[in-house]
Amino acid sequence: MTTATELPPGLFSHDDGVLRCQWCRASDEYRRYHDEEWGFPVTDERRLFEKICLEGFQAGLSWLTILNKRPGFRQAFANFDAAKIVRFNDADIERLVADPGIVRHRGKIVSTINNAQRVLELRQEFGSLAAYAWRYEPDPAARPNKLLPGTALGPSPEAVAMSKDLKKRGWTFVGPTTVYAFMQAMGLVNDHYEQCHARRKALAARQALKKPE
Repeated sequence: MTTATELPPGLFSHDDGVLRCQWCRASDEYRRYHDEEWGFPVTDERRLFEKICLEGFQAGLSWLTILNKRPGFRQAFANFDAAKIVRFNDADIERLVADPGIVRHRGKIVSTINNAQRVLELRQEFGSLAAYAWRYEPDPAARPNKLLPGTALGPSPEAVAMSKDLKKRGWTFVGPTTVYAFMQAMGLVNDHYEQCHARRKALAARQALKKPE
């Protein structure tokens, strides 16, 4: 087992002795999210739409806050079924504003309903949100060979381009930082640190993925 004095920067070792990215140490649920979801490639329509909506809700907050409320968000927003969300009306907005199971931010609630309509339009043009989003996957050759603490990440040029295009299409709460966080979580980039046990697993999952068209 690696001792605390031997730990590489940016990583920590939990009771199981496994090296993980430092940011997930706060709770068991956070570690599970890191180990099983974050950075692993996703093509599922519901999960992609859910994530881009929840990243919008995260603006100004921590992802742990959103993750802890994710079951409440799923219940409140029809499991992020865009075809159902577009039918939400003013009464639904008031219901959501009063729902303690979610982040009760009226602007972000209205944004999610708006973006549900936008994703339906996008699917008509590209066939799926997955096909659209994966068009913006950064070239792996342009990514760092070894991702170490201190490596400048920030919104990639592809995230900036995707943000600009989504805004042009009428999406809201989709700034470059939000879009890049979406890319990190959905596996369009693999930002697990070198020596994190999940990095290699996420890379193998990406290599096995058939990119949506």
